[in-house]
Amino acid sequence: MNNDSTVFVGMDVHKDSIVVAYSVGFGEVEVIGKIAPRVSDIDRLCKRMQSKASNVVFVYEAGPCGYGIHRQLTAKGYPCMVCAPSPIPRKPGERVKTDRRDAAKLVRALRAGDLSPVHLPTVEDEAFRDLVRAWGAARQDLKQARQRLKAFLLVHDVRYSGRADWGPAHRRWISGYSFNSPWQQLAFEEHRRTIEDRLAQCTRLETALREMAPQWRFYPTIQTLQALRGIQFTTAIGMLAELGDLSRFDHPRQLTAWLGLTPSEHSSGQRRRLGSITKAGNGHARHLLVEAAWSYRHPAKVSPAIQQRHDGLPKAIIDRAWDAQLRLCKRYRRLVARGKHPNVAVVAIARELAAFVWDIARMTRRPSEPQSHTH
Repeated sequence: MNNDSTVFVGMDVHKDSIVVAYSVGFGEVEVIGKIAPRVSDIDRLCKRMQSKASNVVFVYEAGPCGYGIHRQLTAKGYPCMVCAPSPIPRKPGERVKTDRRDAAKLVRALRAGDLSPVHLPTVEDEAFRDLVRAWGAARQDLKQARQRLKAFLLVHDVRYSGRADWGPAHRRWISGYSFNSPWQQLAFEEHRRTIEDRLAQCTRLETALREMAPQWRFYPTIQTLQALRGIQFTTAIGMLAELGDLSRFDHPRQLTAWLGLTPSEHSSGQRRRLGSITKAGNGHARHLLVEAAWSYRHPAKVSPAIQQRHDGLPKAIIDRAWDAQLRLCKRYRRLVARGKHPNVAVVAIARELAAFVWDIARMTRRPSEPQSHTH
């Protein structure tokens, strides 16, 4: 790209406004000011930038406003990068932050090549991810509602003699319990009804996911990932909804770094110091992977549930899943025997489990996929 004939445009995007800055090549950065995020205003901005040079390149940070502006610009033939906010260079000691400065900073970083683009899902993938996230939010609401009811009962010294695991016996006991005070009974009933409502919502959303998953292009990968211990249907579909096409990672180390499961490092000279995991990237997928890793605390075995998930899968996938069990179960025991805290050991297992997820996804025969946008 000839920078002398290129306009670099940085946009600081908000809900009600977009602050725009630009530069022609490596010339001075000029700030236009605010425009509305309407389609007509963005069209006028494109025409204005096109009059300054033959090539126009846009950039804005990933945020709550989504990818609508990116899709509008790329549909008109303009290259547009949606960049990750965290790697944007920042000057030490810089204490002034304004929208105008942010837009100008995007321009300078774009033309210097210092920005990292985020993965952009297709419209279909984003729609399916929204459904998966709605199910995840409902599950979180259900968990919080159950915790509130348990706290309410504990305050009033009401204890269940059995195992409070929200099984049929536990739920029957809760539905049959009553308080002497009508005010406390009303509060108790509202807590209980909230749980039943959230439980019904989770059931509806999970049923919808199971019905619609076969229509999604990643359904074959959902099936093969369930060969792994700890990864059931909801875990597999949740991870793929966040990760998208795993073939975009050339090596499993790239996947573990994207998930934020690699150790942080602060080294200088001959001294090398490793810290806790970076927790960069997608927190939803990282949480699901760590939860799945807890199942490798126990000895390796193929349970009836896992055997049922293996039905119809290629032998190579099943063998790879068994290799994962043998390695990860043994590694967990070794880490704990060396004095590692179980939480630390499980995170290490999750990091290696991500590599097996990447490998099984690579082994899965995928249908033809639409071309992704390149920047």
